[in-house]
Amino acid sequence: MCGRPHAYPDGHDLASPQMTTAKPAQGRQADLAVFARNAVDLINEKELLALLAEDRPLRVKFGMDPSSADLHVGHMVQLLKLRELQDIGHQIVLIVGDATAMVGDPTGKNKLRPQLSREDVERNLETYTDQAKLVLDLDKTEIRRNSEWFDKMDFTELLQLASRMTVAQMVERDTFQKRMEASEPIGIHEFLYPLMQGWDSVQVKSDVELGGSDQLFNNLVGRTLQSQVGQKPQVVFTGPLINGLDGRKMSKSYGNSVGLSDPANDMFGKLMSLDDESMEEWFRLLTCLSREERVAVLAGHPREAKARLAEEITSFLHDAQAAKVARTAFDSQFRDKNIPDDIPLLDWPSAGEELPLFLLVTKLGLAATSSDARRLVDQGAIRVNGDPEKNGKRRFAAGDTEVLLQVGKRRFGRVLVSEVAAS
Repeated sequence: MCGRPHAYPDGHDLASPQMTTAKPAQGRQADLAVFARNAVDLINEKELLALLAEDRPLRVKFGMDPSSADLHVGHMVQLLKLRELQDIGHQIVLIVGDATAMVGDPTGKNKLRPQLSREDVERNLETYTDQAKLVLDLDKTEIRRNSEWFDKMDFTELLQLASRMTVAQMVERDTFQKRMEASEPIGIHEFLYPLMQGWDSVQVKSDVELGGSDQLFNNLVGRTLQSQVGQKPQVVFTGPLINGLDGRKMSKSYGNSVGLSDPANDMFGKLMSLDDESMEEWFRLLTCLSREERVAVLAGHPREAKARLAEEITSFLHDAQAAKVARTAFDSQFRDKNIPDDIPLLDWPSAGEELPLFLLVTKLGLAATSSDARRLVDQGAIRVNGDPEKNGKRRFAAGDTEVLLQVGKRRFGRVLVSEVAAS
């Protein structure tokens, strides 16, 4: 993957963030090409060209709700597009949706979700900017929390906002239609979400809004609200969504995501589990390899192609050396069938007590909680001394001496059980 500043494969050098002189028509077309590359929707090109003709940095809005603590490579598709636009001189306005996150985006959801508290949101926010800066230049990014304006909105103003759309307009979106057909409940507060996202556009006076292709409805609401208050309606363009490692929607709860802040070895290992059919799309959207390079790599052995993809992404989010070390460790562990040398070691004095498997897994940090460890055992995802173990009640005594535990393909730990007298 490209380093920073980016140099893109079509020969268009995007290293300079300055826009100090008026761009000729050719330059505006070049900017248009950056906006349009890989876009799913662009509404509309004529308006965008008119904005580019004003020869000023455009205010490009992008919103992220801290509904969970981690960003993953699915978010990276849009963040990379923002970085491209940032590098050619446009102003990125990053909306951190600390107010909208408490409502919850109903897009693509087939059930009413529990609402997050402000405390939940603040906890999730702690690492958001650290993760976003892995892709964006935050020194040149305008970051706004939408609680800035929503916390100040009184009940009368909320009613005025709610009056800007009808129920008929709201239920046009397929998410709500499907839930109504399935007799699934829809909370009144969920109708507020598109209005809140659209009102963000009014507040920051955005020229352009980027979203995933699932966000088209919400983005278009921003255009409507801007027109209602006398602002020039924003241009809307959407980018593609990528599925997770197993072909399903990328989600941490599915265990098929790759976090932007994952350690290099974990990141590389996860990427090596990507299904072969997704590689072309991931190369196109998450690397800066030219079309010719992508074709050449994908024409080779699938494992080598996947390793190249994993190394490109890991290099970008960490560095080239970390990616090289991660690849060497992965090859040693899986291709050469070696167990890592630096696996965690737990020296556990049992005091005559038999130790449950799930507790050992948790103490080694191979599972976040005891409940997670029990679930992994039930799923057959844990090996004990190389053999799959599905007995969640299995216990270990001092006579077991040393136990090698493996969770999934990449996580190992050793337990040294020693007999000591109980105090």
